[in-house]
Amino acid sequence: MKKDIVLCGVGGDGIVSVAKIISDAALNMGLNLKQSEIHGMSQRGGSVFSHLRLSSDPIFADVIPEGQADIILSSEPMEALRYLPWLKKEGWVITNAEPFVNIKNYPELDLIHGELKQLPHLVSFNANEIAKEFRARPNMVLLGAMAPYLGIEMDKLEAAISHVFGSKGADIVESNLKALHAGYEQAKK
Repeated sequence: MKKDIVLCGVGGDGIVSVAKIISDAALNMGLNLKQSEIHGMSQRGGSVFSHLRLSSDPIFADVIPEGQADIILSSEPMEALRYLPWLKKEGWVITNAEPFVNIKNYPELDLIHGELKQLPHLVSFNANEIAKEFRARPNMVLLGAMAPYLGIEMDKLEAAISHVFGSKGADIVESNLKALHAGYEQAKK
């Protein structure tokens, strides 16, 4: 098993938490992993991204070469476009369709969605609406939508969510698990 994943979004969207959950689950499956994060501007709503490499074989570099990512997971559509150069031709993009408009010259949303719809493998939906239903964050819904393409068993992701959020209480864990499953169901549509 080998997966190269680019996780991207805007500071505060929970991309770092998603990387932690995937890493935790992968380690519990006995996989090797390497991770590289950039989140220097995250407190100001800036771009945040992480390269996450998982493999049953040894991994020697933590940065994914351009054109080699199996999956791009994005918390908002413009960030998904920004990282497309890293995506393999047969790779998947999983993105929240709702933008996080934090700049005056944010491109027209129709243009962004038009570009994304040209991709052969795209899962794009309003993760914000689904997350509200469970009082969770959209990042957990997006993680669920990525699960069918990830190669990590769902029970391992559930255990990782319980581990990462356990100190916040059972209600928080439960809402995140429900959001995970709702995202999974969305991806299967």
